[in-house]
Amino acid sequence: QCFSSVELFAIHNLSEGSAVGHSEFKEFCPTILQQLESGACASENLENEENEQTEESRPSSAEVWGFGFLSVSMINVASLLGVFIVPCTEKAFFRRVLTFFIALSIGTLLSNALFQLIPEAFGFNPQEDYYVSKSAVVFGGFYLFFFTEKVLKMLLKQKDQVRLSRGCSERCSGGMQQEQQGWLTPVNPPVPQHHHGHSHYGPEALPSKKDQEEGASQSACYWLKEVRYSDIGTLAWMITLSDGLHNFIDGLAIGASFTVSVFQGISTSVAILCEEFPHELGTQGQELTAGSWCALFFNFISACCCYVGLAFGVVAGSHFSANWIFALAGGMFLYIALADMFPEMNEVSREDEQNGSTLITFAIQNAGLLTGFTIMVLLTMYSGQIQI
Repeated sequence: QCFSSVELFAIHNLSEGSAVGHSEFKEFCPTILQQLESGACASENLENEENEQTEESRPSSAEVWGFGFLSVSMINVASLLGVFIVPCTEKAFFRRVLTFFIALSIGTLLSNALFQLIPEAFGFNPQEDYYVSKSAVVFGGFYLFFFTEKVLKMLLKQKDQVRLSRGCSERCSGGMQQEQQGWLTPVNPPVPQHHHGHSHYGPEALPSKKDQEEGASQSACYWLKEVRYSDIGTLAWMITLSDGLHNFIDGLAIGASFTVSVFQGISTSVAILCEEFPHELGTQGQELTAGSWCALFFNFISACCCYVGLAFGVVAGSHFSANWIFALAGGMFLYIALADMFPEMNEVSREDEQNGSTLITFAIQNAGLLTGFTIMVLLTMYSGQIQI
């Protein structure tokens, strides 16, 4: 413990106004030597110097608001581009491009949470605490199970296809033998007869194949065909509210990050940008069913929530500890990456996998995941050397 001058005087039963002579100074000497040898005051002075350097390295209010507003605006403009890309959704290459961007968002969000947000919430410094390698192992555990699961599914799928092809060939050969021997059964099942001997089901009473297909499509794709305008408005508002809350937390994380350092804010903004672009493609595709102007209106409302979150994040990070906001944002990033974007990536790539492009889809997913991981690792490792 580093004693102050008042505490030193009190230890030797002296008041603050007491005169210190030769005899009193001799009594002080052992205590002063103990303080010098223990290094208690030196460590406290070093901590004070580090705090002063941290305060000096913090960006000014103008930089925080300027960079924060610019980052949020760039993210909103990038998400707005989804409105103009929606007409390209019918192209053959669109699903593969979207798969890459979704995988990229998973890699950046997960890596940003593991390498920056969660360690920052615990007060770790990547240049001093050397946690980057352990965070990389955490990501490696996720990637190992992802890689193993995909490889096993591809191998089992090929095995099932071989088994089905053999069974089909056996059934086809058996069917040809039955046809040659005249063992053909009627295709249409008999119409049920009433006990009086006549049928209560006329040809017009039985549902046709066309009616069955229309009924199935209407029940399965209710939001895609023959939707009332009021239902479209309700769906769009529900999407806007959930997306607005999502954008509010994004803005909160960006604002708090810029109060710590400009570099931290840019890293968080890059992760959110990689996540917002593929996410907005899905929501705007449903909002566009209400009309292009309505889609722009709903997107504008959602974007305003991001600016509101930015303001709250800057105020909270400037006057309170930003670690709590980083903890909240880290948990949100983990949820979005693993519980939201990961199933969406599997859903988007399912059609390509069914068409026999499993290996190409797997390569695209790996490229996106590893690209996002590499970006965040480089930003974290060289954060001290990058000057902005």
